[in-house]
Amino acid sequence: MTSLKDILYGVGLTAVSGTTAKLVNHICFDSRSVALDDVFVAIKGTQSDGHTYIKKAIDLGANSIVCETMPEELINEISYIEVEDSKKALAIMASNFYGNPSKNLKLVGITGTNGKTTVSSLLYQLFKKAGYKVGLLSTIKIMVDEKEYTTTHTTPDALTINKYLSLMNEEGVEFCFMEASSHGIDQRRTNGLLFAGAIFTNLTHDHLDYHSTFAEYRDAKKSLFDGLPKTAFALSNLDDKNGLVMLQNTKAKKYTYALKTYADYRAQILENQFSGQLLKIDNNELWTKLIGQFNAYNILAIYATGDLLGLEKIEILRLLSELENVDGRFQYFISKQRITAIVDYAHTPDALKNVLDTISALRTGNENIITVVGCGGDRDKSKRPVMGHIASSMSNKVIFTSDNPRTEPPNTIISEMEAGVEPQNVKKILAIENREQAIKTACQLADAQDIILLAGKGHETYQETNGNRIEFDDFKIVRKVLEDLNK
Repeated sequence: MTSLKDILYGVGLTAVSGTTAKLVNHICFDSRSVALDDVFVAIKGTQSDGHTYIKKAIDLGANSIVCETMPEELINEISYIEVEDSKKALAIMASNFYGNPSKNLKLVGITGTNGKTTVSSLLYQLFKKAGYKVGLLSTIKIMVDEKEYTTTHTTPDALTINKYLSLMNEEGVEFCFMEASSHGIDQRRTNGLLFAGAIFTNLTHDHLDYHSTFAEYRDAKKSLFDGLPKTAFALSNLDDKNGLVMLQNTKAKKYTYALKTYADYRAQILENQFSGQLLKIDNNELWTKLIGQFNAYNILAIYATGDLLGLEKIEILRLLSELENVDGRFQYFISKQRITAIVDYAHTPDALKNVLDTISALRTGNENIITVVGCGGDRDKSKRPVMGHIASSMSNKVIFTSDNPRTEPPNTIISEMEAGVEPQNVKKILAIENREQAIKTACQLADAQDIILLAGKGHETYQETNGNRIEFDDFKIVRKVLEDLNK
């Protein structure tokens, strides 16, 4: 058990009723998981307000309550702690509870619309190859050096983050690379963490279902940099128009990277093909298996981060050439019929355009591009017609289908995507709600040398419909379909 007073160190308290000189067993923000002598943190969420569950938490055994508004009736044996921001309080409390584990390793946060998973995962690969014990907190998985854990959010809740950072401390991990989503930053999940550095990849249209304006979305990401200490580094993509905005108020040491602009770290694409690309970085040539301009930015960010964290530049270049692509990020294979199938997580307009630009640059001109794409339900609706426009204008044939429809009817989502298709591209479009059938149809339409792009789900091995998750893996399905067609 831990002292409530110690857990509350650094939390801005506005009022206290009862003593903080008591022991608590654990911190909970979900009343359903409260047990004897826990402290319950009441959080106002998007779906429900934890303050309505304070009585339930006490009935289940909580001996302390942290809240933004004191209950009308106070129970003598219970300690009530009033704070301005419960989410921020939870993050600081979680860090204290686990012994401030971020202070015992070098934690680097990666934020941006696209590239977070690739950059964080490849930094993990790079530092492992360099001989270090490394941690990873990403969309795809959590790694505590060699041990893998599953994950459900881009940025886990504050308790989960600190639990795994604490495990990393136990395993002697020296570096940890962590995706920092705008949701996670806005919900204060990263508060209380000591970052050694932060990386900004890019900023494009996304999550406007959560952030009411683009400025709010940008500022959520910027706040990660605003909170960096003087000892940290802030690395930003200068080719993105928001690159300098990220660095405006940070106390950290500022560094930039770019392909098109003068920056601290620069790269040039010399060759680009399906087997990889040749880059020039610091007057050294580097062959990487990662394809496309968007990956050139990712590689450059990784190179810069390795340098800023103390690796030798020549060693970084050598290790970069060995890195393998991340699951669901321009993951491709070529079938026996010479059909190329590409699976990519592109679920934003900019990411979809980047992938299609890359494919267009690699084709000789005779191949058809057949794109299978959908949009997620219960998410930013404004990007649907934009996605429809990009897919239809940059492909020879497009099949609009389900992504993760969640609680929305798939045909409604597809109709909203079709609204962005220009008249001259209407004949290119097919609408097939069932994603597996859409993939099969794309394979049947393809001839030798054609390219099939399955966009939106990437590494995901499930499909979300009406609260249920069914097993679904784009890469496995397209591989099997093409193999069956070959038979």
